[in-house]
Amino acid sequence: MDSGETDGILVARVRRGDSRAFDQLVRRHLRTAHAVARATLDNPDDADDVCQDAFIRALKRIDDCRNPERFGAWLMAIVRNTAHNRRDYNRIRAAVPLEKAYSAASRDDPLEDAGRAELRSRLKEAMTHLTELQRKVLLLYDLEGWSHGEIASELGISAGSSRVHLHVARKAMRRHLAGTLALGTL
Repeated sequence: MDSGETDGILVARVRRGDSRAFDQLVRRHLRTAHAVARATLDNPDDADDVCQDAFIRALKRIDDCRNPERFGAWLMAIVRNTAHNRRDYNRIRAAVPLEKAYSAASRDDPLEDAGRAELRSRLKEAMTHLTELQRKVLLLYDLEGWSHGEIASELGISAGSSRVHLHVARKAMRRHLAGTLALGTL
């Protein structure tokens, strides 16, 4: 039940360590936050995740809220930014996974097969530039089809950390492969 206290009072209580005050802020702003997230994202589950991430970020950065009476506007900016990041992440994630590139190999054209062998070689070489954790996450997700939850459980990291490592690994792979293309080595 909402206490009727202003956002400013609740923010002050949160800053003093009162978790019930933050619960009140969440209840007060959750519907609006979800609507803002849904305006950017197609998937309601993604909107739920964005809201959760945004509220966690807001709690961690509560001291950065310059005008506590306008907590709602500050929070909605966090929600919007988090939703845009999730939308961009989903676009990158929708790229063709490595296993699909491998499965498209044709055994009818030796020249094409040689090109694919060269690509495999370049991919393996590019993977040597990843950290061991990035390499594991990339292989488990893209080649084995594991979910981020399964990867997190297997590697002892959070699902969010798994997503970050996958994003960083794919970005590093693209950068390295683009560098080899620019040098004319592929």
